[in-house]
Amino acid sequence: MGLYIGSTVINTPDVARGVAFWTAALGYVVRHASDDFAVLTDPRRRWSNVSLQRSLEPKHGPNRLHLDLYTADQPGEVTRLTGLGARRIPWEYEEGHDHIVMVDPGGNEFCVIQSDQTQD
Repeated sequence: MGLYIGSTVINTPDVARGVAFWTAALGYVVRHASDDFAVLTDPRRRWSNVSLQRSLEPKHGPNRLHLDLYTADQPGEVTRLTGLGARRIPWEYEEGHDHIVMVDPGGNEFCVIQSDQTQD
């Protein structure tokens, strides 16, 4: 098969604010940016791009697609991401859960998942 995921696109009301959050959160760099669209890329080219697309339509309900971010230090990353402008949202967790549900500054949900595997 000749397909691969090149980018996950996140709709946001403020592309510049989204760029500031996601580059700091992921350590990505800006490959292209305008007022309406930006492409962020892993500087080591290990992972697919994250793109931000301006959308003036208000968000209704939960995202139909979200990012799962894996880390060996979930409490530390949740604290760091909160400092960058993300926030935890109320969520009914099952016993033994390994994830924390958060939203980025544009209101898009993502999860921070505890993982024993680390990435260099």
